Amino acid sequence: MIKPTRSYPSLTVDTAGTGVVSQAGATLLVETVHKTGLDRALSTALGRWRAPTAVHDPGKIVSDLAITLAVGGDCLADIATLRAEPGLFGPVASDPTVSRLIDALARDCDKALAAVAAARTRARAVAWKAAGRHAPDHGIGPDKPLIVDLDATLVTAHSEKENAAPTFKRGYGFHPLCSFVDHGAQGTGEPLSLLLRPGNAGSNTAADHITVTREALRQLPFTAKGGRVGHKVLIRTDAAGGTHEFVDWLQARKLAYSLGFSLPDDAVGRLALIPAHSWTPAYDDEGSPRDGAWVAEATGVLDLSGWPKGMRVLVRKERPHPGAQLRFTDADGLRLTAFATNTARGQLADLELRHRRRARAEDRIRTAKATGLTNLPLRGFAQNRIWVAIVALAVELTAWTQMLALPDHDARRWEPKRLRLRLFSVAGRIARHARQVHLRLAAHAPWAELIMTGHQRLHGLSQPA
Repeated sequence: MIKPTRSYPSLTVDTAGTGVVSQAGATLLVETVHKTGLDRALSTALGRWRAPTAVHDPGKIVSDLAITLAVGGDCLADIATLRAEPGLFGPVASDPTVSRLIDALARDCDKALAAVAAARTRARAVAWKAAGRHAPDHGIGPDKPLIVDLDATLVTAHSEKENAAPTFKRGYGFHPLCSFVDHGAQGTGEPLSLLLRPGNAGSNTAADHITVTREALRQLPFTAKGGRVGHKVLIRTDAAGGTHEFVDWLQARKLAYSLGFSLPDDAVGRLALIPAHSWTPAYDDEGSPRDGAWVAEATGVLDLSGWPKGMRVLVRKERPHPGAQLRFTDADGLRLTAFATNTARGQLADLELRHRRRARAEDRIRTAKATGLTNLPLRGFAQNRIWVAIVALAVELTAWTQMLALPDHDARRWEPKRLRLRLFSVAGRIARHARQVHLRLAAHAPWAELIMTGHQRLHGLSQPA
């Protein structure tokens, strides 16, 4: 019996292959750029930064960088991945050209960010309209609002960067505040605005929450056309957003909200006034009653003077997880958490479950960090602000691709790592026949049919005017 000496085949490697392309599955992203009109919107918005003798369009460079981050890049030089495949991505600018554009945009940072934001708004309107019933704004209203989550995260700086500072977790870097529109249980989500801040920025700074929310509302298609928002949009945050100034700002604009609420020191005594029969079972993630968790309204027993009229406070009590440490605001061995909302209707358990699903913002942040936000690669603060805007482009481009090309498949919920491994990294071969260019995927690729289905869906969409 002959025992094999290797577990894998022995191959001789050379570079003589022709017509072979990598990242063939990333053509889904390219087609989404075309179908949403993102390339033309960026070209128009960034036209003022194009030199008269320039060969490469600034809008194309920015969209190339967004695709680079979507397929796994984490620095400007990773655009070489696209440059190596002109058959898929067209002509791609050189590294010096890319760096010069970023520097030029950073010198006029506020106007450049406004231009990119305007292009994103136009493309988002096209994407949501094309998605139809799969769009996050489909059928929204006061009883089914569009949910915008706000949350902050920490980005570590491993070297001296402008405005990097110590963080509250004894790290060093930045503390961006983000807003995401929630696609619900059937989808992922997409960023609306990302505000880059120094590492020592406060968690509950109301001015920053107002800035991020204002920029987020401008990104919504129905507000960009001058439509009224009202309770069609619900702003959801943790306790960092539960400040008087931010709640007053939301109330003045008649926005719905669901915000974490810090209980006062005398909360235990006041909550003891709630009758036992007023505590109803809370729901788990599936919407079924959960053993060991209850919810009740505490509006009538708390001192809410100074807060806007119509604000309600709901409290959840539950048995703590094994090993969890109780706080002084907890009582009878039960963990107490509260949130404030101005939603007047609905079962208490439903409202509490809606607020608890704010945890999806953590998934959105994880997605953004896997798409270029983990490390800010540039030295200047303005350059990194441009980088963060490109990160937002890359994340929403991925979300639009899932929403338009893969709406009825589990792939709509896949995070970047899985998308890259299963779809974007699939190789192919370019073939030319009858004056047409064909991209041929390997017949044995496990998810080749899914890529084909996605392309068919995208090709079936009308081209935006």
